Amino acid sequence: MTTQIASHAPVTTAKSTMWLHVFAGLCASLVSIGLARFAYTPLLPPLIQAHWFAAADVVYLGAANLAGYLVGALVGRPIAARLSNTWTLRLMMALVTLAFFACAWPVSVGWFFFWRLMSGVAGGAIMVLVAGTVLPHVPPSRRGLASGAVFLGLGLGVAGSGTVVPLLLGFGLHATWLGLGAIALVLTVASWWGWPAPEFQTGAKAHEAGIRLGAQVRQQVTTVYAEYGLMALGLVPTMVFLVDFIARGLGAGAHTGALFWILYGVGAIFGPPAYGLMADALGSRLALRLVLLVQAFVVGLLAWSSNLVIIGVLTLLIGSFPPGIVPLVLARVHHIVPHNAHQQNVIWSRATTVFAAAQALAGYAYGSLFNHSNGDHRLLFVIGTASLAIALAVDLFSRATTTAPVVE
Repeated sequence: MTTQIASHAPVTTAKSTMWLHVFAGLCASLVSIGLARFAYTPLLPPLIQAHWFAAADVVYLGAANLAGYLVGALVGRPIAARLSNTWTLRLMMALVTLAFFACAWPVSVGWFFFWRLMSGVAGGAIMVLVAGTVLPHVPPSRRGLASGAVFLGLGLGVAGSGTVVPLLLGFGLHATWLGLGAIALVLTVASWWGWPAPEFQTGAKAHEAGIRLGAQVRQQVTTVYAEYGLMALGLVPTMVFLVDFIARGLGAGAHTGALFWILYGVGAIFGPPAYGLMADALGSRLALRLVLLVQAFVVGLLAWSSNLVIIGVLTLLIGSFPPGIVPLVLARVHHIVPHNAHQQNVIWSRATTVFAAAQALAGYAYGSLFNHSNGDHRLLFVIGTASLAIALAVDLFSRATTTAPVVE
């Protein structure tokens, strides 16, 4: 059984209902990744300074969310096959909310790890399902705009965590986690009835099920998987360690680190629409190459700079990358396999799984390297730069897609 039924149904959704679905998708990406993952970054220094956990434990607890994201990417579609996409998305948002409240009590490292893991599971499942649930209810001419709006939730979550978390920290860590839980609860309730009605389908359309990919198309799909995984390796160092680098690595303090996280969030807000426009104007492949080139340069420069003004500019550009590549890679998938929603959903699900696996491995690997290098942030940034450069090289040396899907 497949849950991708909406992809095969004709679009008859009223305009107001359509944007209600988009709003639900935005809330889901905001809560499950924008807040659940990125709000943890500005909390790293306070968690250490308040002696909730040791510095080494805090790093590994951050990686727990990335490991959960991999699990969620793997189990999202099977769960939705039993419950429907809509109910799975609702329950995953509720799970994230519960995890926020649970983290308000540092019972033990194991307790905290479990709930950080669960928030990651919810994020991975939502990322696999949200586009395939919302976009089929949007006319084709507006799907680019709608996709950007849905994934804008990632950027809004980053910006929100950079502004809300410092305010909440004034009331203590306990109140901060409760406050994040309250925000997640409000967004979960607000979006509860915004999702499309739950539906099931016993199989894909015969035409789409009977299409196999040509050799060169398969090669391009493999290239996308490789690039997306390498991009995950490249973005983890700044995503996890940027605030700590500013606060402790450069000795600027937690408050300054939080301000830089706001800059990161501003970049994250502009990432999805900017990258989407680049894909429309330049084509998804050229846009992806340009983004990889710029990101490799700015992360490399971050590894050598100590000037806060320069780092501030770099932070804006770096912040656009994690949320921006989501609609860009999705557009790449749609370009490689056009007019085949079933294959698009399958490829996107696998790409998300590859990305999640790379993130999880990178999270623990970087955490271990960070601890064994006596907290050398710059070493991690250099490795991130190399990963992005390799991703660009993989794309440059891959062949262009010239073979259309073959109908069996």
